[in-house]
Amino acid sequence: MGLSVQAPAMLRVVEREARVFRKLWRGTAFSSFVTPLMFLAAMGLGLGGYVRGRPGLHGMSYLVFVTPGLLAASAMQNAAGGTLWPVMAGVKWIRTFHAMVTTPLGASDVYGGFLTWTAIRAGLGASAFLVVAALLGGVPSGWGVLAVPGAVLCATAFAAPLAAFAATQEDDQAFPVILRFGIIPLFLFSGTFFPVRQLPAGVRPLAAVSPLWHGVELCRAATTGTLHAGAAGGHVAFLAACIAAGSWWGVRAFTRRLAQ
Repeated sequence: MGLSVQAPAMLRVVEREARVFRKLWRGTAFSSFVTPLMFLAAMGLGLGGYVRGRPGLHGMSYLVFVTPGLLAASAMQNAAGGTLWPVMAGVKWIRTFHAMVTTPLGASDVYGGFLTWTAIRAGLGASAFLVVAALLGGVPSGWGVLAVPGAVLCATAFAAPLAAFAATQEDDQAFPVILRFGIIPLFLFSGTFFPVRQLPAGVRPLAAVSPLWHGVELCRAATTGTLHAGAAGGHVAFLAACIAAGSWWGVRAFTRRLAQ
């Protein structure tokens, strides 16, 4: 079964998720918006005062360096947390996804709508973060607005396979393991807080397979005005490949699970 998602049907799922979010957004505001800004203030403004003039930063302030890293990393973290447990709720705990497929909606519509809504949420969070970061002086280039779609791509590159994985599980025991041994190490070692070339030589090539590193590089090129078509295209292609592979898996996982 391919990715033949009918847009009008899929948008019904997006509408449903938006209505739920409108009622519950206050409960997620701290983790999705306030926490990243606290990191930005602490790392960019606080710690940044002690790392001026480091050669690895190419003359930029640490605030300017860390802003796009935190933008992409927060998008990744919010996508992971907003995908794993909600999908488990939809396929097992509350079974809202099962209820959806009793209507004319298909499993691919449910998956596509959920993934689309996750991308929209990532865009909303990234936009708010970018505005505040710009006011603090962390976005020196007008091209910084392109960091928002970069963060959305990064978030979706994680959400697509994680939603597929969650649909195959019977409980959430693996979810904290994914966050602790997958998401958090990526957050620390994908160029968010320091250039990956400062890692040991044997570890640096691993950054090339980290979707977060590609997202960070894409966002950083935008916020600093150093976008180059070739490099940006490579990062976009890698993230798009992650989304395509995750979506291929996701449609199949949702189809099998929602047929039960």
